[in-house]
Amino acid sequence: MKLDRAREIARRVEHFVRTEVAGYERDPRVGAHGPSADLVDEMRANTLGPLAVNVSAPDEGNMFLIGKIGTPEQKRRFLQPVLEGRVRSAFFMTEPAAEGGAGSDPSMMQTTARLDGTHWVVTGSKIFITGADGARVGIIMAKTGESATMFIVDLPDPAVRIERVLDTIDNAMPGGHALVRIEGLRVPADQILGEVDKGFKYAQVRLAPARLTHCMRWLGAATRCNEIAIDYAIKRSAFGRQLIDHEGVGFMLADNLIDLKQSELIIDWCADVLDTGASGTAESSMAKVAVSEALFRVADRCVQIMGGTGVTRETIVEQVFREIRAFRIYDGPTEVHRWSLAKKIKRDYASGAGR
Repeated sequence: MKLDRAREIARRVEHFVRTEVAGYERDPRVGAHGPSADLVDEMRANTLGPLAVNVSAPDEGNMFLIGKIGTPEQKRRFLQPVLEGRVRSAFFMTEPAAEGGAGSDPSMMQTTARLDGTHWVVTGSKIFITGADGARVGIIMAKTGESATMFIVDLPDPAVRIERVLDTIDNAMPGGHALVRIEGLRVPADQILGEVDKGFKYAQVRLAPARLTHCMRWLGAATRCNEIAIDYAIKRSAFGRQLIDHEGVGFMLADNLIDLKQSELIIDWCADVLDTGASGTAESSMAKVAVSEALFRVADRCVQIMGGTGVTRETIVEQVFREIRAFRIYDGPTEVHRWSLAKKIKRDYASGAGR
């Protein structure tokens, strides 16, 4: 019964996206740093894709995390407005490489929090903070002694200064990706998310489902991209026949079909693992690597099939290509996930699990 209900919801969502959402694909209100606030509000009123149904990054991961470990008061004050789509949130962890800060290795964190009476004082720099510009809720990671702690705060705050919004390869995220300076931010002790010194552990709780929902979102985008390329290959002719009848093009579309189906299946497999309540750390790493690499191949082929049109903004194929290229880095580069999986293989072998 639950499966039937899920399929019905999926069918209705797909129908709505195809009939109502597609018209927003080239809306001029999508700028270099993402959709404007009024466009986001308009899309949410009509229900549009990940943004409109409130399952886009970083909100989805933040909602999941606060729901898992937040206090009842934190859920009322910070989670509910994000759940309702009334405000956006941001997650502050990555730090500037030039300052030796945390990137793929969170243990390099330079942002600190020190206890001062009933408050913690947070100071440091963060970079690539998605949606910081315009966010009303922030989760800030800071070093506390030898470990790290998460703090949940109201935004904007004069102690959290957006130095600039970076120009990046992608432009789908509202608020873009910002460089932020945190200078003497005072946070009451009751705004610690979870427990002191458990920040790195909680980051893993957030990451596994967040990686998977990234995979889901970009699978939809790559599917849309492939449909546009198919339409082009059917309608466009060269050398006396339709493009799709040339093996160079037809084979690329066939490979797209294979990559899309494999991505769909590994997403379903990882979702099943997470549904059991397991952490799914290794499984989500595998899914993230496989899907991000496969979908990039799909988007790249779509650009190639469409030739000159594929590199213009006459369709969204060019944008999907850019966005999926960035996806190969978000939530951990492919290489870091492979390294992590290799370490797991070694541990499993040492424990006898691999023999």
